[in-house]
Amino acid sequence: MARRHAPGNKHNTMDPEELLNENTGEEQKKESPLVSLENDLKLYSESIHEVAIEIMVEGLSLYPIFVAHQHEVKLGEMILDRHDLNTEWTIQASTLEEFIERGIIKKELKERFIKTYKTPHDFMCMFVIVPEGANFVYYPYPKD
Repeated sequence: MARRHAPGNKHNTMDPEELLNENTGEEQKKESPLVSLENDLKLYSESIHEVAIEIMVEGLSLYPIFVAHQHEVKLGEMILDRHDLNTEWTIQASTLEEFIERGIIKKELKERFIKTYKTPHDFMCMFVIVPEGANFVYYPYPKD
């Protein structure tokens, strides 16, 4: 959980091999679920950005976290349902506080998480859950 993003990666997203622990060539990259996630995030980015701002303005948290998954997850509140939207990923809105409360981020690692947390006005903090595991990915909001 200590790793938040891939250093030096220009899009601030992790390569599929890093997230899935696969190092097996280009064929695997094309089939990665992260390709479909990136496509969905392009569609979702405006909605996610609005929810992030809302979470901060309402004083719920300064650290919104969005959970991306393709199954059932009991974490946060669903904001974009893949079944309703005919997409591949469901997005749920959560916060750093919920992640600590649920034990996903240990209390003693809170400060380290905050130091590496990218500005929520420019990046969505995604907690991506795939069958092989889960990790944080920072994805930039498109520039207008």
